[in-house]
Amino acid sequence: MPSLAAPVLQFDEAQLAHINQRLAQMTPEQVLSWARVTFDGLFQETAFGPSGNVITDMLHAQQAAAVPVIFIDTLHHFDETLDLARRSQARYGFALHTFRPEACETRGDFAAKHGDELWARDDVVYDYAVKVEPARRAYEQLAVRAVLTGRRRSQKGDRAQLPVVEIEKGTGLVKINPLATWSFQQVWAYLRANEVPYNALLDCGYKSVGDYHSTRPVAEGEDERAGRWAGSNKTECGLHKDYFAMRAAFVARKKAQEAGVAVAASAA
Repeated sequence: MPSLAAPVLQFDEAQLAHINQRLAQMTPEQVLSWARVTFDGLFQETAFGPSGNVITDMLHAQQAAAVPVIFIDTLHHFDETLDLARRSQARYGFALHTFRPEACETRGDFAAKHGDELWARDDVVYDYAVKVEPARRAYEQLAVRAVLTGRRRSQKGDRAQLPVVEIEKGTGLVKINPLATWSFQQVWAYLRANEVPYNALLDCGYKSVGDYHSTRPVAEGEDERAGRWAGSNKTECGLHKDYFAMRAAFVARKKAQEAGVAVAASAA
């Protein structure tokens, strides 16, 4: 995969710290306004979760040109998520750029290429195939310089110390997290107060919705993302992890799998 184009602005660590200190005092709407005027090639990257829906609505309320949206369709989303993507686009009128796993258009295609239940057999290969690689393809094809994400510190795990702005090491991609300081309660209050479209699964006990096979409702008193990858210590799907480490792990595991197949074939 070719490297990403350099962002419009390059920040050193001191500048980035100063920017984050200032942005941390701003409202999410002000952060979004700053992002609009600061970056060309600005996109919103969302799976239409509660936080992403808030950001979409805030952008629309600013009555500026719609920020285009990148949606990574893993081919394993709930039907409710796909329905929300259609409803959100119809309401807000943004350009929707959907990217799927390479050379796959359906779950059947994916199973034929990777085998059944890859997520259970090798979650690293699965995460790279359904999210990391399609996202990198999107950034390259669309000349993405900066992305808006819905991540928040209150989601804990790897996100507990999330800054408002971060620069991805090795690629220069700028990630902007306007709701970094918000709680789920603030997100939910905004959704209801502004009648923002949201995933119907939220009314069934879900708070964070990912792929159907690794998402469950959240019990009373559990953390917001407790329903993701339940029973494991996993807190991220790979999209916001070190890209080069993810790619190296993917390549190594695929080689090991191919070597295993070759050995089995020769033994037979």
